Amino acid sequence: MSTPSRLGRRLFQLYTGLALYGASSALLVRAGLGLEPWNVLHQGLAELTGLSMGLVLTIVGAAVLLLWIPLRQRPGLGTVSNVLVIGFAMDSTLAALPEARSLAVRVPLLLAGVVLNGMATGLYISAAFGPGPRDGLMTGLHRRTGHSIRQIRTAVEVAVVATGFALGGSVGVGTVLYALSIGPLAQFFLRMFAAPSAPERSTVVATGQPERAILRP
Repeated sequence: MSTPSRLGRRLFQLYTGLALYGASSALLVRAGLGLEPWNVLHQGLAELTGLSMGLVLTIVGAAVLLLWIPLRQRPGLGTVSNVLVIGFAMDSTLAALPEARSLAVRVPLLLAGVVLNGMATGLYISAAFGPGPRDGLMTGLHRRTGHSIRQIRTAVEVAVVATGFALGGSVGVGTVLYALSIGPLAQFFLRMFAAPSAPERSTVVATGQPERAILRP
């Protein structure tokens, strides 16, 4: 069982990481130079429906979570919190940030968004309260189909980006930069924020090592 101080640290990491993830995604939206794969879809659906991106992100996350049922995936506290917190944080940050028109502003926003996203990913994954709904979908498909996580992730994210782009989502240099840098950044921050090992896991922690996570919420 986790000690109160260790549990408190992990909860702080979880919710700080999820809030910063939503904020970092908002920075990428305001940069307007291309979004991370799933947010290309969220932006496209937001354009189609007139809903906010954060609300679309929450709805899509909940829908993806339903797909865990036939895959026999078990959500953790972090999984449910992922669905509820990131979209709210994204909408709140978008409401506070003005539109950016100059490249002198948009490029720093892009760079800050990518780095902050890596930091946020390291924070919430190292808290070890379970994967995000999209990560769990990919690991579940891996177990059921036997295909590698890399193959499944590539196929899913190509489909997500293509659909989002067709609906009006933003694809650009930021999408490429994110794809190339998020893995190394998240791995760096995972090591930085790794919590000390405990003899036993809490009952709200999903099994598996954080380092094996797919690094997506």
